[in-house]
Amino acid sequence: MQVILKKTVDKLGYKDEVVTVKPGYGRNFLIPQGYADLATASALKAHTEVMKQRSHKETKVLAEAEAVAAKLVDVTLTIGTKAGENGKIFGSVNTVQLSEALKALGFDIDRKALKIKNEPIKEVGSYEAEANLHKGVKPTFKFEVVGE
Repeated sequence: MQVILKKTVDKLGYKDEVVTVKPGYGRNFLIPQGYADLATASALKAHTEVMKQRSHKETKVLAEAEAVAAKLVDVTLTIGTKAGENGKIFGSVNTVQLSEALKALGFDIDRKALKIKNEPIKEVGSYEAEANLHKGVKPTFKFEVVGE
């Protein structure tokens, strides 16, 4: 069964992609949740027309994402959190804290686009995270967790 994605679905595809899924997954989850539409002949024809009109905007968005990615690679964040004497953190560091730290530096990246590689982080130290800025643009940046 082919569907046209209305939103980016993790491990499936990006927005406006035509993907093939199992019929039950499409009918029972993707379409009712509003993540996808059924890819009928008329829907595919309309989709290709929309994609033609949107293609030049897409190159502009891609260039902006690559510019942000180039700046983000050089950034090293410092996240302060309460920690015990042995370096254990009370709680854990998550993508919300990373997003707030990036906004303080001038990067407007949604927390849902961030992925911490060694999750969950429960100790003081240096770690890496990945930002999904655009299709194919996923820069990795470093951050350090320090105790306060």
